[in-house]
Amino acid sequence: MSRLNEAMLREEICRLGASMFARGLTAGSSGNISVRLDEGWLMTPTNTSLGQLEPARLAKLDSTGRLVSGDPPTKESLLHRVMYEERPGTAAVVHLHSTYSVAVSVLADVDPSNVLPPITAYYIMRVGRLPLVPFHPPGDATLAESVRRFARTHHAVLLANHGPLVAGSSLDAAANAIEELEETAKLHLILRGCRVRVLTDEQVAALAPR
Repeated sequence: MSRLNEAMLREEICRLGASMFARGLTAGSSGNISVRLDEGWLMTPTNTSLGQLEPARLAKLDSTGRLVSGDPPTKESLLHRVMYEERPGTAAVVHLHSTYSVAVSVLADVDPSNVLPPITAYYIMRVGRLPLVPFHPPGDATLAESVRRFARTHHAVLLANHGPLVAGSSLDAAANAIEELEETAKLHLILRGCRVRVLTDEQVAALAPR
């Protein structure tokens, strides 16, 4: 990857982080973003607000996870690396503590194999099935290994009492999917207690990515 392309990716990460922060999709220093490079990854730094990212200070890691330049990476870097390792087509990973998704992640009556119902077409096309990953402390290696068990068959997971983690074929794809997930979580909570007409199995099958 050329230096020019890396510079563009750094700018894009910062632009996306600022946009998500401004729209209330993440708060404080929560949430993290990464993109794949030919020789490793770029990741947002630890204890840094997504609304205040600086291109030159993004963490650059080599293929072993060693910090090459920039500030130390997010303490949840292992979550990102598991997605890249188990899903070779992944170009970017986004993790948020977005309000409605986190709210769903603490509900006691969800189906852990598929947390959200098929409410909209775009949710099926961008997310599909969403498993719930059992709780482990943030940044702990046990959480990353728990995610690994789902990563090969799911590009999006919901971490219990924590938030969503989504891998994509591009930074835009990962961002669009995690935002669709958050909107669907919001709809799900708004509609709780109402009679809902969800998509049928046949409709879901027709919409699912081939």
